[in-house]
Amino acid sequence: MNLQQLRYLREIERQGLNISDAAASLYTSQPGISKQIKLLEEELGIDVFVRSGKRIVAITEPGKTILGIAQRILQEADNLKQVGQEYQEQDSGHLVLATTHTQARYALPPVVKQFIKRYPKVKLGLHQGNPTQIAEQVLNGEADVAIATESLSLYDELVTLPCYEWHHCVVVPPKHPLAEEKRLTLAKIAQYPIITYDFAFSGRGKIDEAFAKADIEPNIALTAIDADVIKTYVELGLGIGILAEIAFIPERDRHLRKLDAKHLFKANTTRIAIRKNEYLRGYTYDFIELFAPHLTRDVVAKAMHIKL
Repeated sequence: MNLQQLRYLREIERQGLNISDAAASLYTSQPGISKQIKLLEEELGIDVFVRSGKRIVAITEPGKTILGIAQRILQEADNLKQVGQEYQEQDSGHLVLATTHTQARYALPPVVKQFIKRYPKVKLGLHQGNPTQIAEQVLNGEADVAIATESLSLYDELVTLPCYEWHHCVVVPPKHPLAEEKRLTLAKIAQYPIITYDFAFSGRGKIDEAFAKADIEPNIALTAIDADVIKTYVELGLGIGILAEIAFIPERDRHLRKLDAKHLFKANTTRIAIRKNEYLRGYTYDFIELFAPHLTRDVVAKAMHIKL
């Protein structure tokens, strides 16, 4: 038994039990992977996979247990490398962030600027996706940290910590009738076509929840995955926008007006997520604290049950 065999197991699972895709992902040959998996199964005395001809079609019950153990072993092996790098090269390495467009575009730039100034030798990567995608990237080891508003807390394998709360706002063209209202209501908003986020992004669930609770059917004319697209179509006069308040920048969005909607939609919480039992480099703790000052190294370590 060796680590490479365990990596093959993990990658086959990641690739939906497709050995060819696993081989391509690991830059090796399909026969080579198949041979190593058979050798491992012979050594363990059990089948990890259910086969139909040459195809893998399922994971056996003992195979599921073995895959779980293999994942933990590989994570600890990665932790060993991280410990060595931490003491040999304390101010250099890699940090990959997985996040949504709203965070990457509006919340992260000043933090990234500070971080790069403090750690110029650390190569920073930024992956964008929906909350489910970025959570899976962290679980698969493709990213070190996930930042999003939705879904992260649904994964038991992740440690999630609250960073900050934010609200939605309504944006309209300067002479829109809603701009004259002293206090917005859901009923008044529902009179116009609405341009807002796709369901998986930026607190869309809180928007739908508010209308449903009021028993009002909103006219959702267009959905998008980022605020810039929403603002563009509002400027074109295709509807009013509902977006994250952080995404409205007065000096840049001069052709729009922001209307307060804190009283209409519940607050959202942006969270940060890390794999459980992950060994974090010192600069990772620093990045987290730059993004959310209350999440000090001690707070994060305690949440992950790590002794400093």
